[in-house]
Amino acid sequence: MRLNRLSLTNFRAFARLEMDLDGRILVLVGDNAQGKTSLLEAVYYLATFASFQAGTDRQMINFSAVLEPLAVARIVAEYERAGQKHRLEVRIIQEPVMPSGTRTRKEILLDGVKKSAAEGVGQFSAVIFLPQMTRIIEGSPEDRRKFLNMALCQAIPGYAKALSEYSKIVTRRNALLKMLAEQHGSPDQLTFWDDRLIETGSAMILARSLAVNQLENHAGRLHRRLTNGLEKFTIHYQPAIALEPSPELSEEAVRAAFRQSLQLARREEIARGVTVCGPHRDDLHFLCNNLDLGDFGSRGQVRTAMLSLKLAEVNWMKEQTGEWPVLLLDETLAELDLHRRADLQETLEECDQGILTTTDLHQFSESFMAECAIWRVTGGCVEVETAPTKEV
Repeated sequence: MRLNRLSLTNFRAFARLEMDLDGRILVLVGDNAQGKTSLLEAVYYLATFASFQAGTDRQMINFSAVLEPLAVARIVAEYERAGQKHRLEVRIIQEPVMPSGTRTRKEILLDGVKKSAAEGVGQFSAVIFLPQMTRIIEGSPEDRRKFLNMALCQAIPGYAKALSEYSKIVTRRNALLKMLAEQHGSPDQLTFWDDRLIETGSAMILARSLAVNQLENHAGRLHRRLTNGLEKFTIHYQPAIALEPSPELSEEAVRAAFRQSLQLARREEIARGVTVCGPHRDDLHFLCNNLDLGDFGSRGQVRTAMLSLKLAEVNWMKEQTGEWPVLLLDETLAELDLHRRADLQETLEECDQGILTTTDLHQFSESFMAECAIWRVTGGCVEVETAPTKEV
């Protein structure tokens, strides 16, 4: 996977930007709040059509343009995948609606053809590593599900469509549950939605279980190397149905467990008006030497686990798709010790392309910087920078 050109219009601080990406490793240097992370956000948005920091798409439209009733932010990429050149364009459109409001929607075009988000996700792939991503381990189950979903959507065909369909099923089933609670109708009305929930949700559970086992294999190996074999890193997938996770899960076993869980929870679900069983309630647990890092991990252990997990994601995605994802690193190397920095740089050398941000080029060795293209980001503008030389 190789990103060759990036064009931004009215995206975040960038009113207009055209970048030709030369070299395998690109370093974006500049002070804080100049737009470096926004550039990574734009590239990652092309892979997932979701922001890692904005609550809504509207927040990504340039602050000047968004004041107008009609505003459009555009991200356009020219990239190579499996030897073929492609053009991917995403438009985030704010448009007026009657009587006096606005709505925001997005359009996705792949090689000039409109695609839904479920169809477009995974055409361009990227893995991002941010300092705040420790919330995957320390944060809420929703943070962990989002991490897993974003990886699976990019690498597993059909998963994004299943995820979208499952969300719609849960919404409609919840509406029926609330109606039953208020009007005391027959619970038999749930049968149709139960069947659809089980069909789509079971496929997601199987995909997640397999992916977690594969990620754990990669992460465990990398973590042993990072800790000189002193720590064992494991990942436990906890599906929100009465099912013990196993590498040998069968579709029949998952469906049976899902149906049983729904039957046992029927009275509770009607009383609460919400679906309490299924992938939307799943969780992950990250353990070091059998201790849950979310509860007992030190800052150093959590950072090492996150590095292992992200490097595992890169290797897993290459294994699933046959293509290296673009690796995006936001002020990451500066937070690592020399040993862990070397491991991350080793992965960068294997990948087809990496994009890093930093506030200080002197944090990196001259030999490393000699392999990089360097761009300075200042107030939404980007220009070529010369690598610094160390004083003798």
